[in-house]
Amino acid sequence: MTDTILITTFVVSFVVMLALKKIMKVKHGIRSVVLTMICGVAALTVVNICSVFTGVSMPVSRLSVTASAVLGVPGVTAMLLLQTLL
Repeated sequence: MTDTILITTFVVSFVVMLALKKIMKVKHGIRSVVLTMICGVAALTVVNICSVFTGVSMPVSRLSVTASAVLGVPGVTAMLLLQTLL
């Protein structure tokens, strides 16, 4: 059940981001959306891998993975700042 929700969330996020890129008339819409998603999830992964050395970790949940995929690296940075401040 949770796998289907996660996949559905990624698909809906991808379609929404693609529609926004199309509205803004970005030349390479699909490529930039996929690159943003990959970079965001990679940044979340790097933060969790480096947590052994830094002591800063991010819990991996549907919300954090979706936020990192939709918002990219700035989203991961914002989540880290919020976690540190709160």
